[in-house]
This record gives sequence, C-alpha cells and structure tokens, in this order.
Amino acid sequence: YLSFTAGLSGSFDTACLVRDQVLEEHPDFELYVVDTLQASLTEGLFIMEALALREKGMTAKELVAWAEEARYFVDELFMIDDLDVLKRGGRIPASVAVAGGKLDVKPLLNIDVDGHLGIAGVSRGRKKGFKQLLAYYEKNCFKEGGAHQVMVGGADCEHDVDRLIDMVQKADPDAIIHKGNIGPVIGSHVGPGMIAVVFWGNDKRKTLSISDRIARRVKGD
Repeated sequence: YLSFTAGLSGSFDTACLVRDQVLEEHPDFELYVVDTLQASLTEGLFIMEALALREKGMTAKELVAWAEEARYFVDELFMIDDLDVLKRGGRIPASVAVAGGKLDVKPLLNIDVDGHLGIAGVSRGRKKGFKQLLAYYEKNCFKEGGAHQVMVGGADCEHDVDRLIDMVQKADPDAIIHKGNIGPVIGSHVGPGMIAVVFWGNDKRKTLSISDRIARRVKGD
C-alpha cells in the first residue's frame, strides 16, 4: 500500500494499524505499507512509475525498497490562485491574505523532504507565476536518459493546464507529459485555479527540510 503522505493525512497511520491486525492473524501474509511522502498529483506520478515497474516483473518486496528510495526524487511546484484559501486553512493570518490579495500575490508551494506542505516562494501575478513554474521545472528536472515523465495538473482551470503543458513541451520536447486534475477533497484545500508541475528531480534529502531550516534559524546556524 503506497500511502498519501503522513505529513498531511492520517491515512498512513491507519493503514499501519490495519496491517498489524492482519499480520497478527496471518503472519505469513505479504503486506507492506509505505509512506510515499507525496500527495495528489505528486503521488500520481509516483504511482505511475510503480505500476510500470510492477508490469516489468518487480516483486512487492522489491517495490517497497524502490519506493522508500524513489519518494525523495519526486519534485514539484504548485501555484495557489487565492490567498484566502490558505487563510481558511489556518496557514496564514487574515491580515496577510488581505494584503496579499491587494498586491495580487500568488503563493508557490511544494512538498518538503518530510512530506509537509511549505511555501517555496511567491509570484506577483498569475502570468509571472507560470514563468516561475516553468523556470523551476527547467532548473530541477532530471533529464538524463532520454524521455522522462512529467505531470501537469490543476483545479478547475483546464485552459491554464493546457497552457502550462504547451510551455513545458516547447521548453523540453523530450518530456512525456500527463495531464492531471485535482479532485474535490484536495481542491477544497487549494481552491480553484491551483496549478502544478510535477517531475522526477534531484534527491530532496540533499536539501534541508522546512523543519530543519527553522531549527537552524533558532540555533543561529
């Protein structure tokens, strides 16, 4: 079972409880649970690769070993269209949402090495945000070895998704791009207009997690 990140949901802990109960009654049953550290579109790209490996004959145990390593190589950048969504979710104060709305600020988010959602930057306007999404992809995508998989998706903004797909395709003709759509559960957290680019990149463990950065700031490092 490749679980939604424990950093944003209790699904992983619940799955572990179920696994333990099953193994108590059936100790020889082959059942594994892996925290993918991914969510929604990022987990989608991850699962696609896992399915491809399974079709090539990889065993469940081998897939677990692959998943526990590969989960650190999924990279992404999301653009949120409305700061009010983050305010309602308790991630930013109301005053920040109001000020940001007047300045047309669009938050850019990603998922850190611990599977938590964090703010990676901001864009002044949606048009500039598209350029920042593309620039992030071009800088961080792992392109060695020929064709590579990319996921572009959004929340109720199909025209914008097509626009970003076109931008990525022109910048990287070798990319195999998959079009994704945010469902209502995740959509209620990110709001309409959210758009993301997801791809295989560099090892996230080589960069500090958000919690590590905060800890170092407190210590003065």
